[in-house]
Amino acid sequence: MGRAEHIIVVGNGMVGVRFLERLAALAPDRHKVTVIGSEPVEGYNRVLLSALLAGDVGQADVRLRDRAWYAAQDFALRTGVTATRIESAASRLELSTGESLAYDRLVLATGSSAIRLPLPGSHLDGVVTFRDVADLDRIREAAAPGAPVAVIGGGLLGIEAAYGLARLGCDVTLVHVMPRLMERQLDARAAQFLRDALARKRIKILLNADTASILGESKVEGLAFKNGTQLKASLVVMAVGVRPQSILAREVLDTGRGIKADDGMTTSVANIHAIGECAEHRGQIYGLVEPGYEQADVLARRIAGEADAAYEGSVLSTNLKISGIGVFSVGAFDGGDGMDSVTFEDRRKCHYRRLVFKGDQLAGAILIGETGDALWYRDMIRDGLDISALRPSLIFGRTHAERSLREAA
Repeated sequence: MGRAEHIIVVGNGMVGVRFLERLAALAPDRHKVTVIGSEPVEGYNRVLLSALLAGDVGQADVRLRDRAWYAAQDFALRTGVTATRIESAASRLELSTGESLAYDRLVLATGSSAIRLPLPGSHLDGVVTFRDVADLDRIREAAAPGAPVAVIGGGLLGIEAAYGLARLGCDVTLVHVMPRLMERQLDARAAQFLRDALARKRIKILLNADTASILGESKVEGLAFKNGTQLKASLVVMAVGVRPQSILAREVLDTGRGIKADDGMTTSVANIHAIGECAEHRGQIYGLVEPGYEQADVLARRIAGEADAAYEGSVLSTNLKISGIGVFSVGAFDGGDGMDSVTFEDRRKCHYRRLVFKGDQLAGAILIGETGDALWYRDMIRDGLDISALRPSLIFGRTHAERSLREAA
């Protein structure tokens, strides 16, 4: 038997671990695998960071796989180590330790990094981002009960950070430059439902608030806005988005906004692959974990011998618990030419549902509160199903719609 192919995986986050799990299941004991993780701990579920900050879960609860699992698969896990340079011609990877490792395949699952706004005062003590467990340690040090805290960013990250801080007892104000929360995932009505729900969790919200600078001498004292107003804060959390971690690849691979990869998740160099938030596929970068999982599955299948396994893109959807509130959106949720929609609201229960139709197909959906039918709606959109028979009752959910269809038969 020949030498086992050596695969080095750079990145031990959610997508990297998913790839390892699938590879272990599809091709056990067929490869030598080394995993390089820049953080000092094993890979963890970033989706649960706000729950970890709030104390709802512990560090062990967010860990994806412990060291015993890696050992059982005979995967060599290196944590607290950074990949610094790719020598693609020699198929070698240089590490921050000074080592140079030879590989047969290199899988880049480096994810993304938090964007830090270049505002005056952003260097002050008490300005942090919200992306990893090290950020949580810095936040906890400054987040005393009753302390005034400003979270900049009204997207997924910002809302999650605000929720965790509110659970710690801080006086939280969520600051967003746009006129509604999560404007990329929600229509105006759904955003209002979410805003009302957050207000009930003692989170204050400032919309249309364009931050001009961060106030303070050596430590944060507040925010100044472009309209001349100010907000007192002893801690400022920036949660304004992420950018692909593609620095390692730029000298040797084709890159755009991310690392360009084909349908087999192969880059411009045949034995180097990219998956997850660092990968750019058909001009698209997905900032959500599900597309990354799909990419990881395809790559694992390819390496296991399924030569025609291909990733053809994902139907963009958001399906999360945000501050304990179910939020789902998919497709053309805001409508468009040739589309019409129907909505259902229950303000007492904080439930909102909107379905968008194009002809006899479901084109988009938003669910707030009750999201149990989310994947059912998503699959209808992804598969392009004819829903004309279900349409009159579709807004009321799967159980009611299917019962109505049986009764009409």
